[in-house]
Amino acid sequence: MKVVILAGGLGTRLAEETEVKPKPMVEIGEKPILWHIMKHYSHYGFNEFLIALGYKGDVIKRYFLDYFSLNGSLTVDVANGRVQCHNQESENWLVHLIDTGSDTLTGGRVKRLEAWLRDETFMVTYGDGVSNIDLPALLRFHRAHGRVATVTAVRPPARFGGLIFDGDLVADFTEKPQAGEGWINGGFLVFEPTIFDYLKGDQSSLEVDALERLAADRQLAAFRHVDFWQCMDHLRDVRLLRNLWQKGDAPWRVWA
Repeated sequence: MKVVILAGGLGTRLAEETEVKPKPMVEIGEKPILWHIMKHYSHYGFNEFLIALGYKGDVIKRYFLDYFSLNGSLTVDVANGRVQCHNQESENWLVHLIDTGSDTLTGGRVKRLEAWLRDETFMVTYGDGVSNIDLPALLRFHRAHGRVATVTAVRPPARFGGLIFDGDLVADFTEKPQAGEGWINGGFLVFEPTIFDYLKGDQSSLEVDALERLAADRQLAAFRHVDFWQCMDHLRDVRLLRNLWQKGDAPWRVWA
């Protein structure tokens, strides 16, 4: 089954990092967040990826072109330019790097991949969020409900800690409480090819033109995930993820 990763946005809310690289290439523990997302899918046996490129897509292309040779040691014969690689770490990934336009919206990027995806169920996620979602369970849920699409619903952690009251007194503090009962689209979507009927061109929004219409047609199921999920919208999110990884306490690291 193919996995689409949307990796073409400008990432303007993370300008400190994205002036020189696309957001999916912002590093967590010396690896781009894109690598972390792919490792998650690969852990469950999903190893074919379509990366929908846009802003600074050449950076992502160069990363994968150099991936094999730079993940290990090298011997370079300077006289003739011959290179011998040693101790490479390789992934069992087939990666399609597809230019989907610099100004294309999320739905338009998926629409541009129709020729690659029109014959089978496929997965889609954003290139800036990590989670410990059980992906086979998500796929089973999707198939059991028989709808065109399934979205993973998450309750993001609140930005600030919370207070617990005892009358007019503060009884306790809570760290990063869930933001009420508000569920949001956390990515990690599953689609049937019928999704392309809802997407008309580059300016189609996956969220408005597809998901909202699918909901109105009762063709959108919601897989509720109550465990870890974190997007990377702001610099504070980058710091949080880097800190978790550095401490060896990264919940999204489901692989060995």
